[in-house]
Amino acid sequence: MSAQSVEGFLARLYIDRALRDRFFDDPVAVATQAGLDRGEAEAVANLDRVGLELAADSYERKRSAHQRPRPAWVRLLHRLTST
Repeated sequence: MSAQSVEGFLARLYIDRALRDRFFDDPVAVATQAGLDRGEAEAVANLDRVGLELAADSYERKRSAHQRPRPAWVRLLHRLTST
């Protein structure tokens, strides 16, 4: 596989709670099922779990913040300054 495969798998771990839960139960099996080779799977199995959870929580908060509708005054200000 490649660094791109590992990065893609890590990105999915950050955003997919169910995948993370399965990964924590059996990291090597989940990583190989995702397409990583044995060496890559063993490498990601050694990830810091606390750090992974903290990063995933942080990304979730950031995504949620971007999905919230902006207040009317912010939309109006954006329109006024964009023209």
